[in-house]
Order: sequence, then C-alpha cells, then structure tokens
Amino acid sequence: MCLETPAPEGYVARPAASHRQMVDNDRVRVTEWVFAPGQATGWHTHQMDYVVTPVTTQPVDIVGPDGAATRVQMTAGVSYFRQKGVAHDVINAGDGELRFVETELK
Repeated sequence: MCLETPAPEGYVARPAASHRQMVDNDRVRVTEWVFAPGQATGWHTHQMDYVVTPVTTQPVDIVGPDGAATRVQMTAGVSYFRQKGVAHDVINAGDGELRFVETELK
C-alpha cells in the first residue's frame, strides 16, 4: 500500500499516470502502471517492500524527500527491489510510453 504523504516544499505535481490492480490477495498486490511522457505516480510513501519490473525502457526522474530529482534508466525486463518506507514521485522523463509492473509484498 502506498500512502499519500506531504510532498517536499516547492514540489510541483505532474499529470497522473494510470494504474490498475492486477492481483490483490493476502500475500501480494500487483499493479500495472502506464505513463505518457511527463506523467507521474504522484507523491507517496511505500508501506510494503516491493519489486518493480519495467515492461518498457525509458528514463525516469525520481523526486526524493529533499525535492531533488535523480534521473535513472528503467530497462525492460530488469527488475529491482526496494524496502518499505521509500517516499518519492516517479516521473516519465522519456519521449515514449513508460510501463512497469509493481509487486508489493505483504
């Protein structure tokens, strides 16, 4: 589960990406995220450990609690793990569609 939390001072919200729950049971929640260029998840804090599996390759800007953005490359098929407590916004910084699957571990 992700909680909407206060964003850093000066943070500017972006247009929202779309998402849909694919699985939600007592062990995992799987969500597909789809972003047009410039769209974002919105500021949130992860309440569970999670794995992200990119379906497309695009650069993303990760805005952290200090308000600074870090550009990273999401690469199709290259998954990564993060522990709960991460607070951020994820923005599609590319010129094409960004799509990834997020699996939260309950």
